[in-house]
Amino acid sequence: MELYKKFIIVATLGCLVILIESCSSSKLVDVWNDPSYHESPLKKILIIAIRKDPVQRRIWEDAFVGELSKNGVQATASYNLFPDALPDTNQVIQTVQEKGFDGILVTRLLLAETKTDYVQSSVTTVQEYRYNNYRKRYDLYSHEVEHPGYVESQIIDRRAIDVWVIRNDERMIWSATSNSPERNSVEDVQNDIADLVIPELARNSIIKSGK
Repeated sequence: MELYKKFIIVATLGCLVILIESCSSSKLVDVWNDPSYHESPLKKILIIAIRKDPVQRRIWEDAFVGELSKNGVQATASYNLFPDALPDTNQVIQTVQEKGFDGILVTRLLLAETKTDYVQSSVTTVQEYRYNNYRKRYDLYSHEVEHPGYVESQIIDRRAIDVWVIRNDERMIWSATSNSPERNSVEDVQNDIADLVIPELARNSIIKSGK
């Protein structure tokens, strides 16, 4: 009986691993950085998430503020300065000058894409324990299970993340597009992206490495 229980536990864990591995995470594509940028790392950055939903705007801005602070960057969410609505260009310029920001990170939502993949048919061998009435014990049996091919569609949310330097002149020094499965929660996606973007900025010496 103990052997049967052990099999059930192992099988359950195996299913969990499959489910976890099947969940796609966010990734960065079309990453670009200005090769001529050789200045000191940014120390004070204004974070602007261009979102109409005020709650999602706060979630996204807080995510980047939290991750940047781990790298010694003094980051400020734009909703702390403009709680009622997103600032326009003139307001951003004035705020940057008055508050002494040396950089701006802007994230905005792009048009979503639909990714379609064909999953080939396959055959797997399944083992399971069954009670043998004749032998009065559980025996291990094997049988093949056929899995037919199917088409899998997934909506991919796309976001642009741009970093601007504000010193002698204003210019973009880093940009990337993030792809995230639509089914992920907003909190999961923004954490994934923050975890991907921050190491890239540190690697390109745009911000100081936290390590």
